[in-house]
Amino acid sequence: MAKTATFGVMHVGTSFAVTYAITGSASVAGIVTFVEPAVNTVMHYFFDKYWDHHATKAGSEAAALGAP
Repeated sequence: MAKTATFGVMHVGTSFAVTYAITGSASVAGIVTFVEPAVNTVMHYFFDKYWDHHATKAGSEAAALGAP
């Protein structure tokens, strides 16, 4: 858990630094730093749903063809 927490802090710091370097605005950098992970989390949910559906479909097709 410590490694994950440390990576999270590093990600937030990197996000802020990159956005601040691009925009020169601390307020914009702060907003992007916290909005991006929230959007990414929602997108990950839908990606997982798509991925699971695709994997299940591929497994069903392989089973229908008699694949081991």
